[in-house]
Amino acid sequence: MRRDAGGGFTIGLDVGTTGARALLVDGRGRIRRRGSAGYPLDVPRPGFAEQDADRWTRASVLAVREAIGSSAASVRAIGLTGQMHGAVFLDAACRPIRPAILWCDQRSERECEEVERLVGSDRLRRVAGNPALAGFTAPKILWLRRHEPRAFARTHHVLLPKDFVRLSLTGKMQSDVSDASGTLLLDVPARRWSREILEALQIPASWLPEVRESPEPAAKLTESAAKRTGLRPGIPVVAGAGDCAAGAIATGIVEPGLLSLSIGTSGVLFADCARPTIDPRGRLHAFCHAVPNRWHLMGVMLMAGGSLRHLRDTVFPELRRRRDGGYPAIDRLAAGVDPGASSLLYLPYLCGERSPHKDPKARGAFVGLALHHGRAHLARAVLEGVAFAMRDSLEVFSQLGIAATRVRMTGGGARSAVWRQIFADVFDLPVDTVAADEGAAYGAALLAAVGAGTFPDVPSAVRSWVQARPGARPRPAIAAWYRETYGAFRDLYPSLRPSFERLASFSSTEAARDT
Repeated sequence: MRRDAGGGFTIGLDVGTTGARALLVDGRGRIRRRGSAGYPLDVPRPGFAEQDADRWTRASVLAVREAIGSSAASVRAIGLTGQMHGAVFLDAACRPIRPAILWCDQRSERECEEVERLVGSDRLRRVAGNPALAGFTAPKILWLRRHEPRAFARTHHVLLPKDFVRLSLTGKMQSDVSDASGTLLLDVPARRWSREILEALQIPASWLPEVRESPEPAAKLTESAAKRTGLRPGIPVVAGAGDCAAGAIATGIVEPGLLSLSIGTSGVLFADCARPTIDPRGRLHAFCHAVPNRWHLMGVMLMAGGSLRHLRDTVFPELRRRRDGGYPAIDRLAAGVDPGASSLLYLPYLCGERSPHKDPKARGAFVGLALHHGRAHLARAVLEGVAFAMRDSLEVFSQLGIAATRVRMTGGGARSAVWRQIFADVFDLPVDTVAADEGAAYGAALLAAVGAGTFPDVPSAVRSWVQARPGARPRPAIAAWYRETYGAFRDLYPSLRPSFERLASFSSTEAARDT
């Protein structure tokens, strides 16, 4: 494949939770080739989630080699993205001491309380932009100090997942401000490591990599990495971004008014901000954006598409073996039910919730179930319940002065015309899709194009590459109906929270009896 007239090629490399994925993108934003390689998720104990970091590097090499094909000579830069919050603990020789602890690991609940106590809850929110959650990096470091003191004593460096792959590609320890925002160790308004938090938690600053802005060409591909990947040595590897920020870049969320709505297993509502906008109650996440001198606000629910998958597996098990996963059939059933699912509501808190409730004990529920409800009503209620739960975050955005005019929907959920229409009606906003719905890897390739000089800045690249497609428009009568139904939905969580607490205590009692 010859060099593209639009500025050569860039590679977007996404170090995800289940595998590495690479895209080869030309200077006009067209995807020319893809590559991928998977790796397992290890669960040594309930609530734990770990991975062998060296598997990330091997899979990344395979994915890049598959993506470049015969175009190695025309690749101008690499952009990195990946799963956020993970902790890779390295010794003095820069080798992993133990398996990396991932974003979905829940072992550090006690350490979250310690972080809040040592830093101060209010101060932590003002500086780091977020409350202490088990998914973030800082509590994992404190967990290692308490539970594995020998490993902690050997620790000389702590890296995020994509940045460990960067180390193998460039020999440099670097990160970017968007990914570093998810550690609880960054001063988010100042876009640098927080000496105050590091001192309060007694974490050496020398353990952390230098932080750069996302499109910066931070390091170069080494000779050894070039041999492994098939690329030319010396090409720039830009700082990149965490997967949420990179995914938002791929959707074009670089200006006020636009929101990104990503529906995969989890759900993410993402807004660009011209200044740090921090929720003092910690209901939303405030991070640095992948656009220099901009920030973003993000609401995260844990089981969005995961709720639909759970419904399919439990209520529609006969659909699991279909090539399309059975989801189009569920869509057709839901489309045949009127809005409101005949007064049936669904709470999507199957494994706790993150935004805006921050409640690991919250659980799912169907409320209003009656004899006339069938499987189609359950399907409709699940789609609407996820939309209502995401509207919770939209309401907090509004309270913080974030005015939304349009939504761009991505992820597997965006393929459902029924779900797009439900979101448009529940949000009372137009919901669009994008032409290249390739997620974080595409955003990383765009950042690499900026770092390579194809574009002067990220907004210019977005205007050239990202193309919105009309998806759904709110229907005034249905939107008004949903406003009333949403009010009933909002009443459910505070009413059921005491029951969730009691149910959690029953589980603890059973566990103690079993031991």
